[in-house]
Amino acid sequence: MARRRTTDTDADDLPRYFVWVRGLEGPEPQKWMAMDFGVGDWKRPLVLAYLELPEDERHLSLAMLARRYPPPRVDLS
Repeated sequence: MARRRTTDTDADDLPRYFVWVRGLEGPEPQKWMAMDFGVGDWKRPLVLAYLELPEDERHLSLAMLARRYPPPRVDLS
């Protein structure tokens, strides 16, 4: 059996979701493994938008994903 390089990662090992959350200074991008909203769904109001990433995009950096999928418009009122 061929030995796999340790730098290779399966798509299952990478964050699956690209998420825009409400930050202190506006929307902030994050990568999540699962859409787990915590105890009592306390995270739900902080999530502005999310996208399940295709396997070929899961390795991309936050900066690249943020350019590809811009933040949603947020009302400041």
